[in-house]
Amino acid sequence: MYAVIETGGKQYRVTKGDVLDIELTQTTGKKTEKVQFDRVLLLSDGDSTKVGNPVVEGASVKGTLVDRVRGPKVKVFKHKRRKGYRRTQGHRQNLMRVQIDSIKA
Repeated sequence: MYAVIETGGKQYRVTKGDVLDIELTQTTGKKTEKVQFDRVLLLSDGDSTKVGNPVVEGASVKGTLVDRVRGPKVKVFKHKRRKGYRRTQGHRQNLMRVQIDSIKA
């Protein structure tokens, strides 16, 4: 069984036991916190597939917050040719590492 969920403006295909890094959402800060995803766009159990319009009614995916991590560093470089203008800046996105516990249809 797998599902396609939407969180943080991105879509993820998940199955039970998957560990994925998602955009940081509003949480209380506990390490063993439960996370629930209600925006399930597609649900498949092998035999049948339910496609939402835009979401599948009554479906949810539950997970556990494993850790808070930071994404890879992205370098931002701006310049204007022949003007001597250069700016270098870096960015690292804050992410949550979540393990998927169950998929409910």
